[in-house]
Amino acid sequence: MRYVFLLGGACGFCLAAGTSFAMERAADRVFLDGAVGCLAGALLFRWFWNILLAGLRETMQARHRALAAEAAKQPPEFPPLKS
Repeated sequence: MRYVFLLGGACGFCLAAGTSFAMERAADRVFLDGAVGCLAGALLFRWFWNILLAGLRETMQARHRALAAEAAKQPPEFPPLKS
Protein backbone atom coordinates (compact mmCIF):
# COMPACT_ATOMS: atom_id res chain seq x y z
CA MET A 1 0.00 0.00 0.00
CA ARG A 2 2.94 2.29 0.59
CA TYR A 3 3.82 2.29 -3.10
CA VAL A 4 0.25 3.06 -4.12
CA PHE A 5 0.25 6.00 -1.70
CA LEU A 6 3.56 7.27 -3.09
CA LEU A 7 2.46 6.81 -6.69
CA GLY A 8 -0.78 8.69 -6.04
CA GLY A 9 1.11 11.52 -4.37
CA ALA A 10 3.57 11.81 -7.24
CA CYS A 11 0.79 11.79 -9.83
CA GLY A 12 -1.23 14.34 -7.87
CA PHE A 13 1.77 16.62 -7.45
CA CYS A 14 2.71 16.48 -11.12
CA LEU A 15 -0.83 17.05 -12.30
CA ALA A 16 -1.56 19.95 -9.94
CA ALA A 17 1.84 21.61 -10.31
CA GLY A 18 1.78 21.21 -14.08
CA THR A 19 -1.68 22.71 -14.32
CA SER A 20 -0.72 25.59 -12.05
CA PHE A 21 2.48 26.18 -14.05
CA ALA A 22 0.50 26.16 -17.31
CA MET A 23 -1.76 28.85 -15.84
CA GLU A 24 1.42 30.94 -15.34
CA ARG A 25 1.09 31.32 -11.59
CA ALA A 26 3.94 32.35 -9.30
CA ALA A 27 6.41 29.68 -8.19
CA ASP A 28 5.21 29.66 -4.57
CA ARG A 29 1.64 29.11 -5.72
CA VAL A 30 2.75 26.31 -8.09
CA PHE A 31 4.37 24.45 -5.20
CA LEU A 32 1.40 25.04 -2.92
CA ASP A 33 -0.97 23.68 -5.56
CA GLY A 34 1.41 20.75 -6.07
CA ALA A 35 1.45 19.99 -2.35
CA VAL A 36 -2.33 20.03 -2.13
CA GLY A 37 -2.51 17.88 -5.27
CA CYS A 38 0.00 15.48 -3.75
CA LEU A 39 -2.15 14.98 -0.67
CA ALA A 40 -5.35 14.65 -2.67
CA GLY A 41 -3.80 12.23 -5.16
CA ALA A 42 -2.32 10.06 -2.43
CA LEU A 43 -5.62 9.82 -0.56
CA LEU A 44 -7.59 9.11 -3.73
CA PHE A 45 -5.17 6.39 -4.83
CA ARG A 46 -5.30 4.84 -1.36
CA TRP A 47 -9.12 4.87 -1.41
CA PHE A 48 -9.19 3.33 -4.89
CA TRP A 49 -6.67 0.66 -3.85
CA ASN A 50 -8.84 -0.29 -0.86
CA ILE A 51 -11.90 -0.54 -3.13
CA LEU A 52 -9.94 -2.68 -5.59
CA LEU A 53 -8.67 -5.02 -2.88
CA ALA A 54 -12.14 -5.37 -1.36
CA GLY A 55 -13.52 -6.32 -4.77
CA LEU A 56 -10.78 -8.89 -5.33
CA ARG A 57 -11.31 -10.33 -1.86
CA GLU A 58 -15.06 -10.58 -2.43
CA THR A 59 -14.51 -12.27 -5.81
CA MET A 60 -12.12 -14.82 -4.31
CA GLN A 61 -14.55 -15.61 -1.50
CA ALA A 62 -17.42 -16.02 -3.97
CA ARG A 63 -15.33 -18.41 -6.07
CA HIS A 64 -14.36 -20.36 -2.98
CA ARG A 65 -18.01 -20.62 -1.89
CA ALA A 66 -19.03 -21.73 -5.40
CA LEU A 67 -16.35 -24.43 -5.46
CA ALA A 68 -17.34 -25.62 -1.99
CA ALA A 69 -21.01 -25.78 -3.02
CA GLU A 70 -20.10 -27.71 -6.17
CA ALA A 71 -17.98 -30.14 -4.18
CA ALA A 72 -20.80 -30.64 -1.69
CA LYS A 73 -23.23 -31.57 -4.50
CA GLN A 74 -21.08 -34.36 -5.90
CA PRO A 75 -20.88 -37.65 -4.04
CA PRO A 76 -17.39 -38.62 -2.96
CA GLU A 77 -15.58 -40.92 -5.34
CA PHE A 78 -13.75 -43.78 -3.70
CA PRO A 79 -11.12 -45.78 -5.55
CA PRO A 80 -12.02 -49.42 -6.22
CA LEU A 81 -10.83 -51.89 -3.64
CA LYS A 82 -8.20 -54.37 -4.77
CA SER A 83 -8.52 -57.96 -3.62
